[in-house]
Amino acid sequence: MSYNQENYRQIRREYETKYLRAREDADRRRAEAERALPALRQVNAQLSAAGLELMRISMENAGNDTAREAALTCLRQKNTELQALKAKILTDAGYPADYTALRYECDACSDTGYLDDGKMCTCMREKLIAAGYASSGLGALLREQSFDNYSLDYFRTDERTWRAMCHAYHTLREYAEQFQGGNAPQPSGSLLLVGGTGLGKTHLSTAVAKTVLDKGYDVLYATAVSLLGDFEMARFGNSGAAGDTGMLSDTSRYFDCDLLIIDDLGTEVSNQFTVSCLYNIINTRLSLRRPTIISTNLMQEELRRRYWDRITSRLFGEYKILLFLGTDVRAQKVKAGK
Repeated sequence: MSYNQENYRQIRREYETKYLRAREDADRRRAEAERALPALRQVNAQLSAAGLELMRISMENAGNDTAREAALTCLRQKNTELQALKAKILTDAGYPADYTALRYECDACSDTGYLDDGKMCTCMREKLIAAGYASSGLGALLREQSFDNYSLDYFRTDERTWRAMCHAYHTLREYAEQFQGGNAPQPSGSLLLVGGTGLGKTHLSTAVAKTVLDKGYDVLYATAVSLLGDFEMARFGNSGAAGDTGMLSDTSRYFDCDLLIIDDLGTEVSNQFTVSCLYNIINTRLSLRRPTIISTNLMQEELRRRYWDRITSRLFGEYKILLFLGTDVRAQKVKAGK
């Protein structure tokens, strides 16, 4: 998997802080209890000495398994007795038996983010996925739009529409579930979603993004307007061009993310600079084998008139095209009074 690297670095720092804080808190509680209970200090000293003795026995009896095991058994018994005595001292004084123990937020990984076998802990994976949601650019849409709440019932008007929309839905769902990033031997391809407004291109793109994010990949969504606004900001410093997702500190993530979703291509102001930026994104991501999903309300001839042949030849030659047909679902809902 390839989590967003900035998210990963930030969360790794959080885990490092949590781990150190847990140890510092345990040290503080132990020092407090030892000041109040001199007998506890003596038991802790004996436990520390037992730990050193354990290492000594292991080293000195490396070639004698019988002697080593006998010594270790004796030492374990002594350690158990000391732990029981420690618990009794604490409870007799009104403290919890585990008052001086390390207390981690996650016992599975001891707040390191990784298990003993080197695999990432579930707690850290969940944090990375949540951070991926936040940095994807999709916001609340990820909670509202999924494959499960997308209804094909609005497209039963005729056989051609029904077949086209069933094909689009099932293709996108399979794409999301089987998604492979650019570093995979056979990465997923790029998709071009073409059709009128209100047919669910954004809804299904969001559903793809959620599924791919949950698999641990870095996904970035942007409208064509906001994406090109970020490039204008980076190039010209135009403070009013950041668009509806806010300004990115740089534009590198548009090239680096595992899946880029560009929504509403054709709604942006088109000029030589923006078309050049669009070509650079499309061509670079194809060269790097990094998947892209582009949605547009423009049909093939409209795209050819608006953009360079170098762009349209890549869109229609190297992207898989999914055609969205039917009547605006939002208009149908208004008409039905929903």
